[in-house]
This record gives sequence, structure tokens and C-alpha cells, in this order.
Amino acid sequence: MQKYYNASAILVDRQIEAGFGEKTAIITDEGSLTYLALLKRVDSLAQRLVDDGLRPEQRLMMVMADSIDFAVTYLAAMRVGAIPVPISTMLHGDQIIELVLDSRARALAISPQYRSMIQAALATTLLPELEIIYCSGGEEVDSRYRFGDLSKVEDCAFFDRKLRYTGVDSPCFWLYTSGTTGRPKGAMHRHGSIEVAAKNYGVNVLGIREDDRTLSAAKAFFAYGLGNSILFPLFVGATTILVANPSKPDLIADQVERHGATLFFGGPTFFANMIHSDVDAKKMASVRLSASAGEPLPPSLYKKFTTRFGFDILDGIGMTEMLHIFLSNRENEVRPGTTGVAVPGYQLKILKDDGSEAAIDEAGTLFVKGDSTAIGYYSRYEASREVFQGEWLRTGDTYIKDSEGYYRCLGRTSDMLKASGIWVSPTEVEEELVKHRAVAQAVVVSAIDEDQLEKPVAFVILNEGESVTEEELIAHCREGLPSFERPRKIVFVASFPTTATGKVRRVELREQAKDLLI
Repeated sequence: MQKYYNASAILVDRQIEAGFGEKTAIITDEGSLTYLALLKRVDSLAQRLVDDGLRPEQRLMMVMADSIDFAVTYLAAMRVGAIPVPISTMLHGDQIIELVLDSRARALAISPQYRSMIQAALATTLLPELEIIYCSGGEEVDSRYRFGDLSKVEDCAFFDRKLRYTGVDSPCFWLYTSGTTGRPKGAMHRHGSIEVAAKNYGVNVLGIREDDRTLSAAKAFFAYGLGNSILFPLFVGATTILVANPSKPDLIADQVERHGATLFFGGPTFFANMIHSDVDAKKMASVRLSASAGEPLPPSLYKKFTTRFGFDILDGIGMTEMLHIFLSNRENEVRPGTTGVAVPGYQLKILKDDGSEAAIDEAGTLFVKGDSTAIGYYSRYEASREVFQGEWLRTGDTYIKDSEGYYRCLGRTSDMLKASGIWVSPTEVEEELVKHRAVAQAVVVSAIDEDQLEKPVAFVILNEGESVTEEELIAHCREGLPSFERPRKIVFVASFPTTATGKVRRVELREQAKDLLI
């Protein structure tokens, strides 16, 4: 049997042993917690989860804003050997229910602001394997399921974590991704992955220290945000600043100024929003370094941001399947327009379609190898075989490597695209469009906007005799899709360009769309 190892202990107990008990671990607008107070809250909820019957490797799905409750729930579930599954709070109720069913979750934890949405979604669905719903505030969510009040978690003396054995390779947590192959899939991570990612990127690239204060515009339900806001700061005994509300430039700048954030994490879309805002650069004065991920950072956007705000951005690429960033620029060695070089602890290669390795400046699909790789996708055999190829993981991104060892992204190998740093499956958007009575067919491709960022554009064929405006179709998508998936432009056409076998030539539609958002 493996030696006892639990990621919750690595992130919290180890800091108590290092003498950081009275140091602030978490700051929120609702209050703060020291590392000792965090340990007590985690122990208390861990005991509650055991008393409520949550067993090892059973899933606890989290629809939670960045908050103390998020951190405590995530850590407590891992502590008892259960599997926390944070999912996007941007999803609609029916999409959340779909993931609860897919994961076979026994427990669901939600933040109070999502109570009404969850109640409405549950009203039309029976979840036979769901047993208990946790939420703060004391108000029962649905009478068909037991209720646990997160606001009544009392500090207990000690939870004997060794009563629930876990090892370095034990299942630890899941993160859902549409990633490289379309529909959402649960990427399964082991306990040991957290320490690997924290050391490889957090320590060796960011240089995160115990005196840092982190703030992330990307939320903790993302792999990127989870590392920024929970894993990296707690691993080194730093302080994390959690912001529950949706990230907006003025709000984030106020939080940076109020709490003295030193490490700031965002993505190209958020950095563009900051440039277009009237945020006073002085509010960001405490930041020593920033990081970007999710989509390539255009050189022009990098220059505008760093010139205005005065601190550097390390652009990198990560994947949910790899937990965090594995390819990144370095402080004082940034090459704008590139994704940098391999993060220590990871190996990279670029393969051509025939399986041979690409030469310098020759394009191919990027593969990565490292010890933070997920175990695989839950109940997705074919998708797992396509992406997890032995020791190597196929990213699905087309890259070139130059003679100095820097990597540059040329786009997706498949039809998947990224908007606001989040994977968008064209199929999902197309399916939503054709639900409208007026739409016969739809094809969604990517186009570059004025900030050189990728956004969805839809080409639509209407049913004979039907009419609808662009604004009406975008409003229709807004009702059925998260905001990042809705098309930024609708183009009405009589037909699509096709191959000799009748397949839509998306490359031609992408060419037609390239100037539509500029």
C-alpha cells in the first residue's frame, strides 16, 4: 500500500507545521481566515461529510462562487477521500443537471446566489443518486434531498484524516472540460498532481512566495483559476484574495488596491477589457507580476497593457487535463507573440500528421508529458484514447518551435475554438441556433476581433418562408447558452461551401468571417 498522502494536508496542515497558523490564508469581502482557522473549518466540514455518509471516491459537485465556502468545501472533500467536482457557475441549470447526472454525484454544494437557478432545474428532474445538497443560509433547496447548512459548520478539535486513507495516486478531484474533443468530460486528477503543478509552475516560473497575495480574474472552477486562487498560494503559505462577484475591471482593480495583491492572473479577454476601461493604473501598483492563459495573448495587447499598467505578463498555455500551465514565458525573458518555453518538469514535442516530429519552424500538433497529467476522462473511452496517448497528452493545438526554443500557437487542430479563454464547441452553438423555428442550418466558426482575440461567428440558413433578425437570434442564444458561447455576429446565407462529399468547408467560412469583427 502507498504511504499516506492527502492534498488537503499538503495545502493546509503543512503550513501549520511550518509555523504559519496565525498567518492570513484567505481574504474575502465577507471576512478572512488564518491558516489555523482554515484548518479548523476544513476539519469540521470533513467530519460533517463523514457523518452525512459521503464515502471515499463519491463525487461532491460544487456550483460555488470564489469564497471561503468554496475553499473549505473543496479541501474537506479531498480530506475524506471523496471527489470534489467544481463546475462552471456560468452554466445554465439544465447544463448543471446534466453534469450531476454524468458524474453520478452523491452530494451537491452550491452558493446561495445560485439557489433559485438550481431549484428551477431540479423541479423538472429527479436525480436518483443525489442524496444531499449543501448551501449556506439555512434554507432547504429541495425537499426530496437532505439539506446541509454550510453556514453552521462549527470548529471541531481535530478530524483524524488517516481514518480515510489516500495515497499520492488516489483519485482526488475532477474538473469538467470540453477541451480537445467537444462535449464536457470529467478530467480525473490524483492527489499528487497538485504538488507537481504547484512546484513546476507556481514556484519555478511565477516564483510565488509566502509574502505574496494572489488575485485571479479567472474563477476557481477553471483549472487555471483553481491553481491561481487555491493551490499555489496555499502550497507556499501565501494569501489568496477571493472575489465572489463576476470579474469586471473596476471591481478587480478595487480589490487589488484594497488588499495589496502582488500576483495577478487573467486572460487576454480580461486584459483587453481593462485596457478599454477607465481603471486608474495606480490602483494596480502593488502587482509585481501577472500571468495570462486560456488563449494566445496578441503582441499588440501585451504592449498596450504593460505600457499602461507597468507590470509584466507571462503568457502561457495550460489544459484542464494537465491541471495548469506547462508552457510559458519567463520573467524578464518574455517574447511577445509566443507562448514561451517548456515549464520545468514538462516535456514537449510537435508531431506532424504522419506521426513524425516536426522540424524547427515546421507546424504540427503539440504534445506534452508531465506528472500532473489527469488519469483520464470519466466514462469517455474513445475520448481518453484520443487525448491520453501513453505518457504523452495530445493538446489539439497547432504549434511551431523556433530556433531559439520558443513556441508559437497557430490555432486549433480541430474545429474547437476558444472565446474568453473558455472552450467553445461549435456543435453546441449550432444545436442551439437550430432550435429556433426560423433556422434550418447553422455553422459556427471563429473570427478575430479588434483585440486580436477569437470569438464565435455563425453562418445561418433560414427555413423557407421564415424570417428572423440577427438581434433576435443572438437573444435566443443568450437564453440557452452561457455568454461566452453566444455568436458575436450572425451571417445569413443561402448555402454553405461544401466538399465533393458534401462536408461543409469550414476553412472557407473562417476566411469569410475573418474581418467581420474588426
